[in-house]
Amino acid sequence: MKNVTGDLKKDTETLKKLLPAEDILTFEFVSDRGLKFTVVFADPITDKELLGEQVVRALSHFDGKPTAAEVGKHITSPEMKTEKSFEKLAAEVLAGNPVLLWEGMDEAVIAGTKKVFTRAISEPSTDVAVKGPREGFIEDVKTNTSLIRRRLKTGELKIEMLEVGRRSKTFIAVCYLEGTAVKKTVEDIKKKIREIDIDVVPDSSYITHFLASRPYSLVKQIGTTEKPDIFCAKLAEGRVGLIVDGSPIALTAPYMLVEDFQSSEDYFVPPYRATFTRLLRLFALIVAIYLPAFYVAGQLFKLQLFPVKLLLTIAGSIRDIPFSPSLEMLLVLLVLEVLNEASIRMPKYVGMALSVVGALVLGETAVSAGFVSTPAIIIIAFSGIGLYAVPNLIEQTSVLRLAMLLIAGSVGTYGIILLTAFTLLYLVTTENFGTPLFSPFSPLVGRDLRDSLFKYNLGSLPTRPKTLKSPNKRRLG
Repeated sequence: MKNVTGDLKKDTETLKKLLPAEDILTFEFVSDRGLKFTVVFADPITDKELLGEQVVRALSHFDGKPTAAEVGKHITSPEMKTEKSFEKLAAEVLAGNPVLLWEGMDEAVIAGTKKVFTRAISEPSTDVAVKGPREGFIEDVKTNTSLIRRRLKTGELKIEMLEVGRRSKTFIAVCYLEGTAVKKTVEDIKKKIREIDIDVVPDSSYITHFLASRPYSLVKQIGTTEKPDIFCAKLAEGRVGLIVDGSPIALTAPYMLVEDFQSSEDYFVPPYRATFTRLLRLFALIVAIYLPAFYVAGQLFKLQLFPVKLLLTIAGSIRDIPFSPSLEMLLVLLVLEVLNEASIRMPKYVGMALSVVGALVLGETAVSAGFVSTPAIIIIAFSGIGLYAVPNLIEQTSVLRLAMLLIAGSVGTYGIILLTAFTLLYLVTTENFGTPLFSPFSPLVGRDLRDSLFKYNLGSLPTRPKTLKSPNKRRLG
């Protein structure tokens, strides 16, 4: 690892050899006393106006001793540091911070004048709330940490920056409340992050693979959120949060499955309403997963599942259908998934038109032509809507719905029961960072049930969740 020598021409050439790209520029200027300076900066991501104002203009009249301390006094940038290693200097240039070299000095000054491109803070499209805060995270890690600092005005809030990615050099902010989060959990998470060896980290989803105890599990093991208020509430319960630069989706750990049945709005409405909506989400998800499977199993193996009048209606609608019940349901489900993907990927207004065409024209035509029955269309449509009652679990539940449908067409209701038992066994035996995924139901923690699928009033929640094992147990009173 080479260091700065003090030979301006040689040092500039060495740094340029490390950064041969055409958009890495150098600017040379001389002070009134004849001291030569060279600034090396990345043109697209350096604020040249700030560079000229805070560095070049400030040093053009420099008349002090040519030392880093004296030069630093004249630079007006609030973010300034010195460095000798060329490798670290190159990394700073690529991050947008210009490097200042001058004759006779064996260390360089780094000025914090990077250009930050950010979008406006807005409400996340995936977590819309009628009541409560509407701010959402954006892609800039510093903006996101400022949103957290504004809500948690305490010295106990610790934000540690770690760097991941051999080429992307992505910053990950590890956030936690000292004395509230379990120290071992914090250290385990930081250790796993430091051990990540990857070229590029374009999004926070890449990090979840390395944090999960079962990386190839169907079930998610790390919590996600796009809202600062939810993120801070989870920190206050004793969790550890991760904010990845370049991603608006923050991560939280440990994660419990019941979290995705809760909403930030639940804490701004009466407890009975919050309890009702949580149970409604669970009911919608269960119906979405099992309704297509039981419909197929009932037709093939257990006609007794249907009431007589409903059985007659179904028999009349499927009389001329050329496909078997399981194949018919798979076909409709496949069409629904294709329409869903197409409407998401296409431009906004075209996607809306495609949804209308797919739902009305295509569905009506398929029924009229005798390819599929009306009950199959209704069941798949209701199932698709039900999955979106818990949007954070769509990927997992859509796969589980397909598995239920396939096994129902092969084995019947016994297969559905066995797959359900296997799924429950898998859920209750999965844990991450010492916290069971199925908590607080397995193992049963009575006190934590007050804010699970049920919601008690605030006065009934004086302590933090026992499942998270926070050393600071009391949060109210």
